Amino acid sequence: MKKNKTTLVMTNVLMILFVGIFLTLSGRFLYIQAVGEVQGINLQEWADNRRTNNFTIKADRGTIYDRNGMELAQDRATYRLFAIVDETYSTNPEKKLNHVADVKATAEALAPILEMEVSDIETTLQNGIDSDRFQVEFGTEGSQLSQETKLKIEALDLPGVNFDEEAKRYYPNGTFASQLVGLAQKKDDSIITGLTGIEAQLDNYLQGTNGSISYERDKYNVKLLDPNEVIQKEQDGNDVYLTLDQKIQTFLEDAMSQVVEEYDPERITATVIDPKTGEILAMSNRPSYNPNNLGQVENWYNDVVSTPIEPGSTMKAFTLAAAIEEGVYNPNEEYKSGRYKIDEITKPIHDYNRDWGTITYEEGIQRSSNVAVSKLVWEKMGTDIFLEYLKAFHFDQKTGIDLPREQAGILLYNWPIEKLTASYGQGLTVAPIQLIQAATAIANDGVMMKPYVISKIVDNQTREIVEETESEVVGNPISEETAQKVLDTLETVITSEHGTAHNIYNLSDYSVAGKTGTAQFSQGGYLEGESDYIFSFLGIAPKEDPELVMYITVQQPKLEPGEAGSAPVSFIFKNVMENSLHYLNIQPDKERQNAVRTYTFPDVIGRATTQVKEQLVNEGLTVTVIGDGAKINKTNIDIGDRVVANQRVLLTTTNPTMPDITGWSVRDLLELSELVGFNVEISGNGYAVNQSIEKGSTINKDTKVTVEFSPPDQSIDRTQEDSPEEEG
Repeated sequence: MKKNKTTLVMTNVLMILFVGIFLTLSGRFLYIQAVGEVQGINLQEWADNRRTNNFTIKADRGTIYDRNGMELAQDRATYRLFAIVDETYSTNPEKKLNHVADVKATAEALAPILEMEVSDIETTLQNGIDSDRFQVEFGTEGSQLSQETKLKIEALDLPGVNFDEEAKRYYPNGTFASQLVGLAQKKDDSIITGLTGIEAQLDNYLQGTNGSISYERDKYNVKLLDPNEVIQKEQDGNDVYLTLDQKIQTFLEDAMSQVVEEYDPERITATVIDPKTGEILAMSNRPSYNPNNLGQVENWYNDVVSTPIEPGSTMKAFTLAAAIEEGVYNPNEEYKSGRYKIDEITKPIHDYNRDWGTITYEEGIQRSSNVAVSKLVWEKMGTDIFLEYLKAFHFDQKTGIDLPREQAGILLYNWPIEKLTASYGQGLTVAPIQLIQAATAIANDGVMMKPYVISKIVDNQTREIVEETESEVVGNPISEETAQKVLDTLETVITSEHGTAHNIYNLSDYSVAGKTGTAQFSQGGYLEGESDYIFSFLGIAPKEDPELVMYITVQQPKLEPGEAGSAPVSFIFKNVMENSLHYLNIQPDKERQNAVRTYTFPDVIGRATTQVKEQLVNEGLTVTVIGDGAKINKTNIDIGDRVVANQRVLLTTTNPTMPDITGWSVRDLLELSELVGFNVEISGNGYAVNQSIEKGSTINKDTKVTVEFSPPDQSIDRTQEDSPEEEG
């Protein structure tokens, strides 16, 4: 009886316990069903997320163009390789495999293309399978693959091997105004972000807004018939147009690369500006870098705007301008050169040559006499008035150019010696861009223009202008009459037998006004040694109606014994200025013997290919026909343009094919790519030596051509002309 009673009690307890558990669970289920939440998590949303795929639609970063619409920086499609290793993804394996079933065969096929070891690929695949992963990737070797590599892998038809498209910032011209255009790279969040130059300065404009797409799918990752698809469209970044001219910039880059090859200088800066508008047409520095292949970067900074230097005797152009404006400069008045001492200084001012004797002030300017400009400031003009002119030329402030990291120089003007040395560019410092801005006043009838490089910002979708830069007058330090007199005097620096630039900076077809400079100052202090100077030149051409101003500095070139420091500077100036003026169709203002033959380019579109080629060859032009069509449909020269003998003319017809481009310049190649529309990747500088596409291969907008360039074998002519002693 007692046993039965115990059993009954236990049964009742268990029953009550069971009923309690049942009621608790049922209540919980009813509660969950009613509110649809567990621990604050909405079950409906959780279920939707589990069966919904969400993808980001990447927005393209805006493109940076030159003034004529040539791409300088753009997003380029690259590809990331991944392999699906989950066998459940192959829903019908007998019919089609959607995953990697043969690890060894897949690794052996991919290894030579990815330049990886077979064992490394096998390990990656097998580890993914053993870890029950859905897919695996292949690190840096499997990312940022070119379209050419993607096509090679796709041709293998490997099961489970797939690609994701991803963007990479690409710079079609390689080492090309690198510190100005800047650099943009991917960060950890896979967003391309501007780091330097215009890429950083306008990052907010260039950066796009990503879109998204979501849809419901089954457990095999296949979209449902009714997927509840939601698409939010991406918005690409705005496009930026610069004032740079790709052709003038290419002239500059080629010349600077040759000077680096021949003279191995510590640093070079060079800038070309339109003095009438303030537009920067070309700007470059050395050392520079190729943003597509960084390697070891020696210099990230744009020295033209970020590195002040002592300008040396180029400052005498502005001292002369001040003296003429004040009416105290008489070119025919004589003075005793060589040495100048006043009571307020302990050591006298010296000319680099003390044997000229008594000469005129005009000859003093031609010879770059320190004594001449010192006397103009101290005895004729007065130091207080001269200071007003230095400030009127804005040597005491930044230009405000639309580039990052601008640094103004230091205007030291406290002690008598500083007031004298400022007249010939020692003691004070200026950034090259400050001197360039000041020079626009001399070249532009006394009106000083603010330099700028951003022309306009354009909406990528609507093509409406978001922002546009207008030319800005920032001063009028001298009159039009004074500006013309300064130009006339600076022309004699080149034409006079006494001039420091005589037979060095003269151009074949155009008159030049200019001033040489030699300074010892560097960021680390004063330099010592025969070539331990910063050699510079401020050139304006044509003198009668200036179209371009160019300022060049070359620091510590490796000179041969007795060689003038002006040699590398003049090589850059003469090549860039002469070619640029011809390219801009500026009418020559000099007559010369053995002039280069020019020819007005005719209308050739639609005409017979053989007839056009014969006509142009007879005119002395180098003609390349791209394609085998009977008629011409495009050319790289506009109707009416003036072309010179041996200039390369490209004629495209139907069915374009790749020519042999050995010996072509970067500019010629870029003109070809622009005509046909194919993608080009440039390696090196100088002239073409290798091409990835063989001669005769079909080319179109989907073609990618890689070309290797190398400096020319011939060296720069380092022989000196009959020229005066270099100023020191």
